[in-house]
Amino acid sequence: MRFDVATLDAEMCGRLLTATVLPRPIAWVVTLAADGSRNAAPFSFFNALCSWPPILGFGMQPRDDGSAKDTLANILATSEFVINLVSFEQAGAMNVTGGHHPPAVDELTLAGLASIASDRVAPPRIAGAPVAYECRLREVIEIEGGRAIVLGDVVMLHIVDQAVTDAARGHIDGAVLDLVGRMHGRDRYLRARDPFRLDRSGHPANH
Repeated sequence: MRFDVATLDAEMCGRLLTATVLPRPIAWVVTLAADGSRNAAPFSFFNALCSWPPILGFGMQPRDDGSAKDTLANILATSEFVINLVSFEQAGAMNVTGGHHPPAVDELTLAGLASIASDRVAPPRIAGAPVAYECRLREVIEIEGGRAIVLGDVVMLHIVDQAVTDAARGHIDGAVLDLVGRMHGRDRYLRARDPFRLDRSGHPANH
């Protein structure tokens, strides 16, 4: 079936995109406000966009009243953030931080999450997250309707030791990370633990 974007409204277009771009990794973003208060929120319009320099990007919608979400306001104020990846074990806590909370609420505390001081940026990373990227803001691309795309330069990368099979060669066992991604609908997720391999001929190989 064909869908002409010119005939779609924002809600319908978003519904089709989120139901077909699958699975989507989740950026669990920790920021600090100018007064030092903490914020954590998940965003599933997210991916790695450049390997060198290493750049991650994520997109966000505005609040229902059209104002910027705390994550964007904090990044514009401080130019720093940490993107954590979400493990299956922490999926429930991630879901708690994704609620609509006033700026004064510390989502890490609300979700019962401990934090660890970052090495290069002020916002902390989430304890127990299998991967964390300390980032400095490269650019905010403003989109009509109050939407925005945030691009960040990765300045420090943390990966749990258990997943690193050869540090010198940068080999990581992704299955050990036990990540979750977004699927279609508001409450559907996927546990990324069933990889398969393709040889150069395009035929499936053994796991």
